[in-house]
Amino acid sequence: MAAASWYHRDISRVVAEELLAKAGRDGCFLVRDSESVSGAYALCLLFQRHVHTYRILPNDEGLLSVQTIQGIQAKCFRTLPDLIGAYQQPNNGLVTPLLYPVLRAGPAADEDSDGEDARGGGQVANVVPAGVAVGGTWLSTPITGRSPISQQLHQRLQEQVHSSPASDFMGFMAEYLNHHVQLDLEALRHGHPQLRHLSTALVTACRALHRRVDQDEIDFTLAGLETLARVFDPPVSPRSPNREQSLLTSDPDLELLLNKISTVNHLLSSLEKKVLKSLQETVSRHNLVLPSVAAAPPPAAKPLAVQSFEVKVGKSQRATLRVDVEAGTVAISKRGSSSPEETIPQDKILQLIKYQSMQSKVRLVYDREPQKKLSRDFVFSSARKREAFCQLLQLMKIQHSNLDEPDLISVFIGTWNMGSTPPPRSLASWLTSRGLGRTQDETTASIPHDIYVIGTQENSLGDREWVEFLRASLKTLMAIDYRVVALQCLWSIKIVVLVRPEHERRISHVHTSSVKTGIANTLGNKGAVGVSFLFNGTSFGFVNCHLASGSEKTHRRNQNYSDILRSLVLGDKCLGAFDLTLRFTHLFWFGDLNYRLDMDVQDILAHITKKEFDALLAVDQLNLEREKNKVFLRFSEGDISFPPTYRYERGSRDSYMWQKFKPTGVRINVPSWCDRILWKSHPETHVVCNSYGCTDDIVTSDHSPVFATFEVGVTSQFVPKNAPGSGSGPEPLACIEWESIEVIIKTTSRSKCYIEFHSYCLEEAQRSGENTSQSCDIPGFLKLGWSAKHLPVLNPILPDLEYLGDQHLLLSIKGVESCESYGECCIALRSMIGSMAQQFETFLFHRGEETGSIRGWMKVRVPKDRRSTRERLYEWISFEEEDEDAEPAADTQTGPKPPLQHLRSRPRSLPEPAAGYTNPAYFIFEGVP
Repeated sequence: MAAASWYHRDISRVVAEELLAKAGRDGCFLVRDSESVSGAYALCLLFQRHVHTYRILPNDEGLLSVQTIQGIQAKCFRTLPDLIGAYQQPNNGLVTPLLYPVLRAGPAADEDSDGEDARGGGQVANVVPAGVAVGGTWLSTPITGRSPISQQLHQRLQEQVHSSPASDFMGFMAEYLNHHVQLDLEALRHGHPQLRHLSTALVTACRALHRRVDQDEIDFTLAGLETLARVFDPPVSPRSPNREQSLLTSDPDLELLLNKISTVNHLLSSLEKKVLKSLQETVSRHNLVLPSVAAAPPPAAKPLAVQSFEVKVGKSQRATLRVDVEAGTVAISKRGSSSPEETIPQDKILQLIKYQSMQSKVRLVYDREPQKKLSRDFVFSSARKREAFCQLLQLMKIQHSNLDEPDLISVFIGTWNMGSTPPPRSLASWLTSRGLGRTQDETTASIPHDIYVIGTQENSLGDREWVEFLRASLKTLMAIDYRVVALQCLWSIKIVVLVRPEHERRISHVHTSSVKTGIANTLGNKGAVGVSFLFNGTSFGFVNCHLASGSEKTHRRNQNYSDILRSLVLGDKCLGAFDLTLRFTHLFWFGDLNYRLDMDVQDILAHITKKEFDALLAVDQLNLEREKNKVFLRFSEGDISFPPTYRYERGSRDSYMWQKFKPTGVRINVPSWCDRILWKSHPETHVVCNSYGCTDDIVTSDHSPVFATFEVGVTSQFVPKNAPGSGSGPEPLACIEWESIEVIIKTTSRSKCYIEFHSYCLEEAQRSGENTSQSCDIPGFLKLGWSAKHLPVLNPILPDLEYLGDQHLLLSIKGVESCESYGECCIALRSMIGSMAQQFETFLFHRGEETGSIRGWMKVRVPKDRRSTRERLYEWISFEEEDEDAEPAADTQTGPKPPLQHLRSRPRSLPEPAAGYTNPAYFIFEGVP
């Protein structure tokens, strides 16, 4: 039979519990895919306001059985509907029989490849007594009659497109299924297997390819063909393809019909490959390639020129700072003087302090004489000039350090919807972060980055052609032959990662993945591509996505994000059960996110003219959804100070083309910040966004390219100063000890839980005992506690302070019965090192949702002879709020830096609570019992 409506596929545990809570009747149930065992299911059953979860596991023969209480003999069933039907009877080991199925909600509306809106929308889950047919799907009662074949197939088509067919292609297919498929079936029964009516329908539906063969037409036709294929494919569980029987396979003649149509579709679906191969041969044969940007020999690498900055010293004195990166010096001269008043070598510079209250001011701390530290304050002409000065000093420190491996690298990220048109000859402004917004100063724009990550959407170029075009562009601009780390493509969505040659050996464990989120999550016109790798000891993840279009498709975009988060396979396989956003030290997510502005188009245009971006950002859908914790939880984004990047008139950046004329009428596309770059990093790591903006001179698309640059701290393979086994006694061990852990999770379950501990500093994952305390005083939330003796003492593989300061622990709260995660979090060890226990507190995440909170006391003990460490290259730059009442002298002695304040009353990433802060999941942070 078709997939039963109580089978909700891969929804999360939280969503399942919410659906059952809405149903609210004892005996309500649904089935979802298990999160802990591939190919298994989870049966969720509501009883006395609590959700009980049972695992349905397959045996070696593929038979299904429910894990129930001990003493009840497990019964085996061939299909999932058979199992559900049996457990509608009492005394089967469940807390209550299965009485009321909670039906799967109607799928959300999709858009076609052209951004056209489909009609229809989501539905609220319904509850009906078992054995009642809903929407043509029977839950447990056997089907006694059969609808006409054409009606059933047309229903399948409607399920695939979620609305009445709106396109010409779908219209012809609907016509065939309604009126002509029965004629083909009758002909087949009489020994005529030509399927003449299907051939006629396909020829008519694909007639546009006879007139014009281009990427859009191919994508559109393939979308229709793939949709048609799913109509004739037997619907099965995505985890167990042989468990459910087709609704239509009771007729042998019809089986033959389905097989023949499947064969025809397979041949048609090869169209894309054939056309691509033909076009590639044409390009090669006639030399139809893009004009080479590297026609002229690239300039030879040359040393960075000495850069000068005009600054103010004290109240009125003017001076000039000259930074010589190659020589490693900073010279201070009085204004108009040709000779320096003072020259400071880079090894004498101790600290650079940026003032947050005055964005153009910086304090330089340096050694002038032995045992004497001096500091001088400088005010630059702009914040951009100050940042350029700091970047040059950072580069100088890196070049003159004696480190074999870097502490700091620079990362460029770019995203651009190319609008299915070739790029211009030059991408210089994009690749050097020049244009509008927070851009690079001219003194630093030509400094090459260590890693370039380029994400594009609607990119019509061939994969190799695009990569070589990017490499040639960078070679012309930077005189460096960047190496390709990875290329991942999904139709016209592409991500390219390029790295400087000297870093190539530092890259390892490269993984790529893609996820389709187009129509029914099977078409690649929308979706995401991702790349992950290790840079020495630091893990990176990059995701480029193209989400659903349309101002009213906010919910669909949120669902796209959730699907990508759940399905993208990146990073360490051992961390596959963890939320994607926790698997990497640094995760960057970018692309055409397609979130729009909820404001009248004329008001938007007026605000853009006046550069009143704050008023527009207040109605930006992405910002609004993030505030509601719907998407991108705890991600960061740079300040937006550039105009909306969509939808421009092609050929200029002077006006927005906000009207789109279609055969169905005029569509309004309000100017919006569709193209975005966000990131999320582990706690207590170093990442700084130095620029975030868009170009103003690349006009081939209706989107402007967007860029962001980052300064990122990285770790290397640690080599202890004392080689293992060099001492006479046993090797000293560091240990991670716990005093207590308290967790509040959003659930209606009463399951006992345990905690899993993962870290690269542990030889293997560890787990705690079951929780020692449990209460559910607040409806919908479960409070759990662990005492010290039920928590494991963890021994890192290396005991050195310098090593442990860079490590993190990943914790997962799992149910004893289901082994499924209720939430995960990340804890930095740096703040926990010491002889006294330190308090930690943070949030729990699961599949992109915030599912609770966790706090506790722990300490990381380090042997006395392993407590030496060093300052990282990025730690000599710090931030400080200026005391407005104090007026520091031009030269003042400075003492040691104050210790960092590790413990805060709330996590750093959490915004201050509103007056009506009532979410029970966070009562533990507010002192509410």
